[in-house]
Amino acid sequence: MSAQEIIASIEAEQLKSNLPLIYVGDTVRVGVKIKEGEKYRVQPYEGVVIGKRNGGINETITVRRVFQGVGVERVFLLHSPRIDNIKVLRRGKVRRAKLYYLRDRVGKATRIKQRFDRSL
Repeated sequence: MSAQEIIASIEAEQLKSNLPLIYVGDTVRVGVKIKEGEKYRVQPYEGVVIGKRNGGINETITVRRVFQGVGVERVFLLHSPRIDNIKVLRRGKVRRAKLYYLRDRVGKATRIKQRFDRSL
C-alpha cells in the first residue's frame, strides 16, 4: 500500500456517519463537549451557518450568533471527537455560498427566510 492509501484508510475510520446534511444559511445547534475537571459535559452552541470549507475529514462549518449584542463566530471541525451532535433547527433560503455580509448587519436585517423544500 502507498502512503496515500494508508492515510485515506485511517481517515475513513475517523469519519462520522450520523451527521445531517448541513447547508449554508441553516440554523444549527452544535453540541460541544467541554471538559471540566475530570468530567465532560455537552454545551449547545446555536447559530447560523455562514460558511462551509473543505471536504472529507477536514470539513468545517462557521457558525455565527449574536451574544449580548456582540457577534460571535466559531469554526467547528465536523468530524472532531469534541463535537457530540449537530441538529438542524431550520433551513435558510440563501443565494450565495458564504454569508459574510451578515457581519455588517444588525438586528432584523440579519434575518434569513426559511426554506421549506428541504427536510430537517
